[in-house]
Parts: sequence; structure tokens; C-alpha cells
Amino acid sequence: MNVGTPRLVIAAPASGAGKTTVATGLMAALTRRGLAVSAHKVGPDYIDPGYHALATGRPGRNLDPWLTGEDLVAPLFLHGAAGADIAVVEGVMGLYDGAGAGEFASTAHVARLLDAPVVLVVDAARQSRSVAALVHGFASYDTRLRFGGVILNRVGSERHENLLREALAESGVPVLGAIRRSDAVATPSRHLGLVPAAERRTPAGEAMEAAEALVAASCDLEAVVRLARTAPPLAARPWDPASAVAARGSARDGTTIAVAAGRAFTFGYTEQAELLAAAGAELAAFDPLTDEALPAGTRGIIIGGGFPEVYAADLAANEPLRKEIAAFGGPIAAECAGLLYLARSLDGLPMCGIVAAEAEMTGTLTLGYRDAVAVRDSVLTRNGERYRGHEFHRTAVRPAPDRPLFRWRDGADGFADDRVAASYLHLHWAGEPHLAARFAGECRRRAVP
Repeated sequence: MNVGTPRLVIAAPASGAGKTTVATGLMAALTRRGLAVSAHKVGPDYIDPGYHALATGRPGRNLDPWLTGEDLVAPLFLHGAAGADIAVVEGVMGLYDGAGAGEFASTAHVARLLDAPVVLVVDAARQSRSVAALVHGFASYDTRLRFGGVILNRVGSERHENLLREALAESGVPVLGAIRRSDAVATPSRHLGLVPAAERRTPAGEAMEAAEALVAASCDLEAVVRLARTAPPLAARPWDPASAVAARGSARDGTTIAVAAGRAFTFGYTEQAELLAAAGAELAAFDPLTDEALPAGTRGIIIGGGFPEVYAADLAANEPLRKEIAAFGGPIAAECAGLLYLARSLDGLPMCGIVAAEAEMTGTLTLGYRDAVAVRDSVLTRNGERYRGHEFHRTAVRPAPDRPLFRWRDGADGFADDRVAASYLHLHWAGEPHLAARFAGECRRRAVP
């Protein structure tokens, strides 16, 4: 049990400071130097971990106290970091921004739970001496955090860098790097943030190489590694998916669960697959854009999040798969993008037709954590169970369900019958491991025509 994994947290004063570019560039630079790097993301974000995986060659993982509970943050971290030489945790939003008005589930909260030093990425454009005041304010706001250094981003020139370093010299917080402005590391965005790496592998790889080179040339990597090694051992045991689902061993029993993948369905937490495997299932990926049939022997289907609205025409064109899914008699679990794909139509184009609703893009962003209650039994839930999840979309399904799957204070969501559970609510199954055991069990016991 490696409870002393070297680790650090990459944070920022606010969103948009270039934190993601610096974090992924640092991960790639350390990997290039022969270190096994474990990548983690604070919060529910699915997109950044895709870039982390590209940078490190290991699965990107999320750490979210809201979705899984505080007690699981360190165990999940240790599980993901097993065998790694160093772990880099990218923060979310600004350092102290959490769920609601408090700092619960913030980067600062997770840094304390991991007892990890914090590196603050500061957008230095259009400022010089003021950077010292900004860093002093963040470092003194919560003295329980240990600030290990600052990386200055978007530095304009050598003279600008010298002014910034002089201003920070009396702060006591080391400058670990000064990164020049560069368009080569830019990542395109659209309606829900960055375009996922899986949708743009070649340009994403080129941007990653540029970020790695920029960070390697601009940051003191030796100092970064030394800082990570100051993190003390954690008083926790690594999370174990087999124990979480109360599985006796991990022998597969031939229960095949088909999992949607490809460019349209890129969202998913790594631990979900690990839990299903621990519950005895065999997972088989399929691409709704290109595969005209489900994997052989499929007993259940999971369709996670992604961007089907971007690929609606191609999904509609794959009529053989849509018809097979519509006729499938086994359990189906769908989240957000999966809900859209199961609807009768998406932006006027035909989908699978399992959910009695039409889906369409809107101009409204629906975003936030949800403290939900299941209001009926399904292949995943039982009436009265409480779940913590999150929503993140710019679409709507109409009509709204008259018998929803979930309710929370400000709304309701989801469609369910005896074999389908589909909703906008994203759940982290590590926080609800019974979902894996329950879904695998439903797939196992039902005969599929």
C-alpha cells in the first residue's frame, strides 16, 4: 500500500487562468522524463480527464467530495495513484470555489483531504507588482493550506518576468515557472467547454506536445518533483472495487454489458467500469456512430454522457443499431447524452424511440449539483433512495416526465420503466457502488430475446 504517493495540487485564483494547460503540460513533461504520472481532477468534469489520459497514458480520474463523500477522496486517490511515481491533481474553478457559497468540494477542500501542497497558476498578463498582492491574499486566506509555489502564466517578455519575480521575492512562495504566451497550446471550446480529446486526437496530441515543450522549457521540474515528495503519508487505505460491491473475487460470469463509446459518448468515470468488472460483468464498447449491431451476447446497455447533439445526423443515419436498441429487451441505464439518444428524436432527427419525448438544443445552460431522491424503482434505483449527482447540459426533453425517476428541491428528472433508467443526472458510481451490483444483477437474471 503506497500511502506516501508524492503529490501536488495545481490550482488557480479563478477559472480561465490557463490552469488546465499548465496541469496537462506538466503531466506530459513529467511523463516524458520517465515518471509514471497519476492524473486527477477535482470536481465532476469529464473533459479534462480525457486530456490527462492523453498526457500520462493512464486513466484520468475525478475527486469530488460532493459526489462520493469526503471519506472516499483519499482512498480513491490512492487507488488511482497505485504504481505511480507522482500524482498531479488539477483543481476546479478558483481555489476556494466550492458547491454553493461554501468551499465544500472546492480545490482547497480536496487539497486538505489529500494533505497535498498547492501550486498556484496565476495569469500574469497585464500585471506586475499586483501579482504579489494576489498571491499573498490567496496564501493567507486559509493557513491550513500549504502553498508550495507559483507558476506564472501568459508572461509577455523577459522584462515582464523579471518584474513579476522581483514582486514575488518577498512573498516566501517560490516561483516554479514563468510561461510565455503561446497560441500553439490553445484548445477549442464549444457550448459545454473544451472539445473532448477523443474527438480531436491528432490536433489534441499536437497541442499536448506543444504544452509539454512549453512547460518543460519554462518550469523547474526538479523543484516540482521535490515539492510533491514533501506530501506526508495518508492515513487511508486504497479504495477497492471488489470490496465496494462485496464481490468474492473478480471472476467473470459471461454477463456482457455493452457500453457506448466513440466521439459522441466520451463521458464516464473510470471507477464505473471497475465496479461492473468486480461485479462479474464483461464490458464491451460499441460506437453508436459506426457499429450497426450491439456486441455479441449483450445482456445490458450503458449509455453515458457526451455530445450526441453534435453528431445527431450520423446517429440518426445508423438506423440498424437504433432499431436493435429499440427492440432490446434487457436493462438499459442512460445518463444525459444517453437520455437524448434514447428519445424519439434529437433536434428533429430520429433516435432510438425508447423514451417518449423529443430532445432539442436550447440556449439555456443547466448546471449544478443535485441532492436527489429516487421516487420509483428501476434497474438502478429503489424508491426513497437518496443520490448526489450533477447536471451539465444545454438541451431539453419534452414533454417533461409525468412519473419522473428523481426529484429534488427545484425540479424533477428522468424516465423509467421495468427495464430502462434514463435521466440527466450524472452519478459517480464509486459513491453508490450498489448501482454496479444492482445493474449487473439485473442483466444477469433477465433473459434477453
